[in-house]
Amino acid sequence: MNRLFDFNHPFFRPLWIRVVIVVLCFGWAVVEFTTGGPMWGILFGAIGAAAFYGFFLDFNPRPPEGK
Repeated sequence: MNRLFDFNHPFFRPLWIRVVIVVLCFGWAVVEFTTGGPMWGILFGAIGAAAFYGFFLDFNPRPPEGK
């Protein structure tokens, strides 16, 4: 079964890309909480947590196709 988002795509192999995505998600969650949008803060916090898990705890990139 295909997942909605493929954390193991070769695009995410560089560490800096994975770090930027996780930091942006958590950063936007903080912005939402401080401006009074708790629902959006929870949503972006959950996306950041899922990205952290997928990019750092369960990361196993596959080689690019055609090589």
